[in-house]
Amino acid sequence: MSKYQCEPCGYVYNPEEGDPDSGIAPGTPFEDLPEDWVCPICGLGKDVFVKMDD
Repeated sequence: MSKYQCEPCGYVYNPEEGDPDSGIAPGTPFEDLPEDWVCPICGLGKDVFVKMDD
């Protein structure tokens, strides 16, 4: 599973860790995050995230 980085703030979504504070279980691919999920650091949406090289 690929990691995705929030371009504005640098937060990295790691699917192996998920986002427990937002109710996202470990093992959840970025593509399966809810459309209304936002970056836990800056609050921007999925559209500002870019796929990182594996």
